Amino acid sequence: MRLQILNEGFRTGGLPLRVERRGQRLGLRGRLPRRNGPGFRVQRLSLGLKADGTGLEAAVQQLHVICGDLSSGRFCWSRWLPRHRPRLPVQAVGDADLLDHALHRFKAAFDADPVRSRNPAGQRSTWSTAYWPYLRRLALIQEQNRQPLGQELLLDALESYQPASRSRQQCGTVLAALARQEGIPLPEDWSRRSGGYGLHRAGHRQLPTDRQIMAAWHRIPNPAWRWVLGVMATYGLRNHEVFFCDCSALHGGGAPVVRVLATSKTGEHQVWPFLPEWVERFTLADVRRPPVTTDLEQVTLQQVGRRVMEQFRRYKVGFSPYDLRHAWAVRTIHLGLPDTVAARMMGHSVAIHTRTYHHWITHRDQQQAVNTALARRHNAGSP
Repeated sequence: MRLQILNEGFRTGGLPLRVERRGQRLGLRGRLPRRNGPGFRVQRLSLGLKADGTGLEAAVQQLHVICGDLSSGRFCWSRWLPRHRPRLPVQAVGDADLLDHALHRFKAAFDADPVRSRNPAGQRSTWSTAYWPYLRRLALIQEQNRQPLGQELLLDALESYQPASRSRQQCGTVLAALARQEGIPLPEDWSRRSGGYGLHRAGHRQLPTDRQIMAAWHRIPNPAWRWVLGVMATYGLRNHEVFFCDCSALHGGGAPVVRVLATSKTGEHQVWPFLPEWVERFTLADVRRPPVTTDLEQVTLQQVGRRVMEQFRRYKVGFSPYDLRHAWAVRTIHLGLPDTVAARMMGHSVAIHTRTYHHWITHRDQQQAVNTALARRHNAGSP
């Protein structure tokens, strides 16, 4: 069973080899260079390792070494012929080297993803903000504790984050993907252990009221940054999306829709105003973006977004830019916009929308059920 789980992880991770058991011995099987002539074909490579726990760990290590040699073009059959084959003990290959190889493979698979690669700027931003910080933490813990890459190391990295935090949730997602690639079995309760804030945090944060948002807008003396607050409040945009959106529809006589461009983190999507009257109240048709560098060859989406946070602090707005996004979402819930539509406008999945705004969605649905029950009682004629 463990061998099957490992091989499924190697397959998911895009590795060309699998560990194979033949009798009481373990070997490798997969696409390897032909011994005589160009090209590749499926072949077996004998390792001479016993089919036990120690042998399996050594086989996995040797599989990763060979995959590293294949990807770099260094693979040589003579090194793996029976007479010259290296019989590595379990820890013969440095733990840091094994992790380094794994992270390189992980990054290569991330870069090769056909969906992400359609948006290079978003891909770079996602890697630097949502993946690399957690993988770097993993590497630091491995260096400090001298642990091999395995379940225990992944758990230590996960436990280094505060329970029920957004960082812990994201770390769990990233490490689970790495584990699938490397064929590392995770505990059955991994999802529970890595559970993030969901509404533990978002549901209980103090979101600004509509009146507080308008008061903050009036307090900002700079018209460009005042426009930024207004458009974020009205359309629930992410910080950086303010600088990567088309607001031309605000000038016409049609629906005042803002189109978030494909260069953004989650690709192109359209957003309607909630509340519509804020388009005029915040004079959003008079587009005044601040002079922020948006050349994604020089800056990342995260750096662009950070400028908004800095200016909110400078003008003592009293809440974070992301609070405006949360407030927009809650407004759509109270006004009865379907969750699937709101999620599409926010540029995230329905699952994330439901999890993040569970508290308010649940309250809305319960209130609707109560109203329906009371109306039914009234129509039936109460005594």
